[in-house]
Formats: sequence, structure tokens, C-alpha cells
Amino acid sequence: MNEPDPAPVLRPGAGGGVGLADAVEPFLAGPEPVAAGFVVLGARDGEILEHAAGGWAVAYGERAGRPVPLPEAERVPMTPDTVFDVASLTKVFTALVAVALAERGVLDLDAPVSHVLPGFPPVPPRALLTHTGGLAPETDLGPYRGRAERLAAVAACPVGPRGRYLYSDLGLIAVGAAAEAAAGLPLDRLVADLVTGPLGLADTGYLPGPASVPRIAATEFQPWTGRGVVRGTVHDENAFHLGGVAGHAGIFSTARDLAVLGQAMLGGGRYGGTRLLGARWARRMLTDHNAGLGPGAARGLGWQLDQPDWMGPLASPTAFGHTGFTGTSLVADPANGALLVLLTNRVHPTRERGTGNACRRAAARALARALALP
Repeated sequence: MNEPDPAPVLRPGAGGGVGLADAVEPFLAGPEPVAAGFVVLGARDGEILEHAAGGWAVAYGERAGRPVPLPEAERVPMTPDTVFDVASLTKVFTALVAVALAERGVLDLDAPVSHVLPGFPPVPPRALLTHTGGLAPETDLGPYRGRAERLAAVAACPVGPRGRYLYSDLGLIAVGAAAEAAAGLPLDRLVADLVTGPLGLADTGYLPGPASVPRIAATEFQPWTGRGVVRGTVHDENAFHLGGVAGHAGIFSTARDLAVLGQAMLGGGRYGGTRLLGARWARRMLTDHNAGLGPGAARGLGWQLDQPDWMGPLASPTAFGHTGFTGTSLVADPANGALLVLLTNRVHPTRERGTGNACRRAAARALARALALP
């Protein structure tokens, strides 16, 4: 059998940008700025049309137990290769691990996770990946000791009606734990072996080492977790309590690495000559499993689908992507080849800033306009 032609890969474009940075920069100014800084990357059919950065990766420090603006000389500027805590974009990596294991016959997406995780509710990974398994959105794992006790606390949370859409961090924590139990390997190793390694995503993974910290964008001032301005450790409190490796949060990455991941999904599970997933499994990931469950409920396996609230004019019946609480997002559409990654540190120094999706929609409008999309 002949090997298929290589799928498109990211490559530099010939132009000088399409206005993405111009669309985002106004959100860094004014009396209520959305974020301290950003990195944005837009592409079509693998051609990078713009990859730009603006503002500050670190703009605040700590003094007398409070976050304070740093003098400009002490700030760290944002650069195109700045590393971000991508927050809930971690969920798509967990989903890719689960689907890759299913393709290999290691994890059954339709068998209750309790088969491999005794004590957990008898909900299949497929329902957890589509947020229809009835698990609560979250619970505070801080009062518990150690990873095993904290996973037991997740398992003990009440389970609501199934078949109804309810976005749940706990569901993805359960999927990550189920993948670990089925494969006999920790989740960070599975992500490396099944996703980041094959795609060559050298800047992506859990638990960044000390050498990476100078490139990492700071997040929130978190004295309640025993930390000051967080930089280099995961922002999400429950992922922090789980040791930095969890199914719902904990991945650090760059705009280019995330764009490679998006391009692989645009390529039907292939990137160049690398096959991340078979085409049938890639299609399953991007098929709406929640049809009829109401506005905003469209979900593939781990991926959000057709979400105008944050995708703006890039939303369509075939568009997929995900957001992250720290201010991150990725959206792509196989119907037109468009791909947009926007990374901001909107929680720096507090999560009270930058709420809403206006910045994401502005970047999406700029790319849609440049591509002459309807």
C-alpha cells in the first residue's frame, strides 16, 4: 500500500503580517487592560501569516505580601517563543492521549472508568471527554494529603444526571487517571510519548525545569497556595495540589507548538510524515457528540466545536479549538485551513482582570478579514 502524501506543516509566510497584533494590542492599554502581554500566531493551510508578541511576560512582583507593578527595567518582555501555562488547553492533550490509547486497544472509551479506577463512578471516558458524565465542575483538593487521597476525593464527589452538558475539570482529571491506570505510565510520560514527542513539541509538557523559567510568562499572585507571583509552576490550584500533572491543567507550551498541534488535527491526525492518529479517530475527535444538548454544548472528544462566543467569525460547524483560564486559546477549521493561537497572561497578577472573550474575538476578526472569510 502506498503511503499517503505528507500532510501540510507550518512554514513561514511571505507577508509581513495580517493585523493580528494590531487587533490585540489595544487590549493591553486603558484603565482596565485585559492582560500584561500576548503572543499571537495566525496561519492558513500551514503558511504562517503572522507570529507576533507584545507587552510583558512579567510585569508584577511582590512587596509586603501584595502584587506591585515592576519598574520597566525589571519587567520581562513578551517574545514569540514565550512559554505559557495553557490551563484548560491541557484537556485536548489528555483527550489525545485517551484516543491514542483507544486506537491501540489499551483504553476502552465506552467502558466505565471504574474498570481501571476502582472507586470512581461508572462513567465511560467518552462521556467525560464530552462533559456529559454528570461529574461536578470542580472541588477543592487542597485539604487532602497526597495524590492518592486527592484522586479519591475526586472519585467521591456526587455525580449528577448523565447525558446533560456540564463542563467539568473533574471529568478530565478522571480521564487522565484512567489513561495512567490502563497504560501503566504517568500522564506526563504518556503526553510525551504519544503527542509531544512524535510532533517534536520541544517546548510543551508538564513540570518545566528551572532552565525554562526565564522564558515563562508569569500568572497570578497566589498567597493562598503558599506562593507569590506564580511563574514556572501550574496556576490551577487543583493541578498544583496534584503535583503539577493532571488531566485538566498543567501543560506549558508556546504558540508555535500549539499551532503544530492544531495543524496536525487539520491534517486528519497527520503532520508532515508523522501520524498522530488514524484519520477515523481524528474525525471522531472533531465530531459533535453533544448534538441537541443546547447552545454552547457542542463538543468533540476533548475539543470545543463551533463556539461563536470566543471564536468570533472563525466559528463554523467545522471549527474546533479550546480555551484556557489563564488567557489562552486555539481555534482551527479544516473547511478553510484557518488556524489561530492567542496566548495572553490575563491572570497576571489577578484573575479578576481580562474576563470575557472580546480579545479573542478581535484576533479572530482580524484573521477572518485577512482570509476574506464570510
